[in-house]
Amino acid sequence: MLKILEDLITSNDTSAWLTAVGVAVGLFLVLSLLKRLVVRGLSATGAKTRSDIHQLSSAVLAKTGRLFFFLVSLFTGAHFLTLGPAATRLLDVILGIGVVFQMGLWGSAAVNFWLTVLRQKRQGDAGSTATLGILSLALRVALWSIVLLLGLDNLGVDVTGLVAGLGISGIAIALAVQNILGDLLSSISIIMDKPFEVGDFVVVDQYLGSVEYIGLKTTRVRSLSGEQIIFSNSDLLQSRIRNYKRMSERRIVFTIVVKHDTPSETVEAIPGMLREAVEGRADTRFERAHFKEFGESGLVFECVYYALSPDYNQYMDLQQQINLTILRRLRKGNIVLAYPTRTIHVNTTPEPGAIATRRGARRLP
Repeated sequence: MLKILEDLITSNDTSAWLTAVGVAVGLFLVLSLLKRLVVRGLSATGAKTRSDIHQLSSAVLAKTGRLFFFLVSLFTGAHFLTLGPAATRLLDVILGIGVVFQMGLWGSAAVNFWLTVLRQKRQGDAGSTATLGILSLALRVALWSIVLLLGLDNLGVDVTGLVAGLGISGIAIALAVQNILGDLLSSISIIMDKPFEVGDFVVVDQYLGSVEYIGLKTTRVRSLSGEQIIFSNSDLLQSRIRNYKRMSERRIVFTIVVKHDTPSETVEAIPGMLREAVEGRADTRFERAHFKEFGESGLVFECVYYALSPDYNQYMDLQQQINLTILRRLRKGNIVLAYPTRTIHVNTTPEPGAIATRRGARRLP
């Protein structure tokens, strides 16, 4: 170190030192002022437009430290000095470590901003908060491990063996806890992709209920009959999930069956009657009503409409009102609903061969 200082003093005159110091100080002041202006502008734009990109850029640039500006300014000013190989190598190492450390700060700020946004979207969900906490810790450990390895590499340390050892250890740990890691990654996937949230009504295979809790390993659903159903996160994502909470409207199909002997004029009027029963309400959108087919018990009419609210209780109230309206109109028109019947025709006339057989039987001793 003393040799490097001696070379710097003896190899450079006063003017070179003044130039180097002036460039370094000027660059440091310019970078500090530029950072303040850019961060302030991005923050104002992000607050006005609610843009995540502007807010993220502001958060990342705000983590740019003065030490980094000092190192950049020092490295730039040093170009105006005559440096020996040892001094050049020292400056390269110091700047390299500074850049790597600053990249770690930028990455940490980006991770923190991203997790903050996710927490705001998941407020009140304790399971998601725990998952995001573990995810935050894992990302930070991975990030600063990379920073440490890059810093050691800049110092000239051979990190190949260390990286290989960490890789083998990571594989061994992953194999040992693969089920737990699978559920944890599934939990992160649920938080990121959001196929459902707490409070959503979902159907998974033959199970249905409201989501109560999304944890690190399991998701808990409260069924309609009251019991709690616990799903493994990995198994849940491999299943077919029907999320009724996100249904914007409900499509309803219902049928009525009238007797076969209903007059043709009345049959022609029934689709219009069904249409009027549905269209007379503000919370429905009629689609169609038709004489569908000849059924075993009677003439089948099919009606299709949309309930503009996805709420199941509102749908049942609406269907009840429509059914009562249809029932009143059917009774007013003396239209009889069919019920399952089956007519059996019995042939009471015996076959000639059967009579002969019975008569022959009487002659037997």
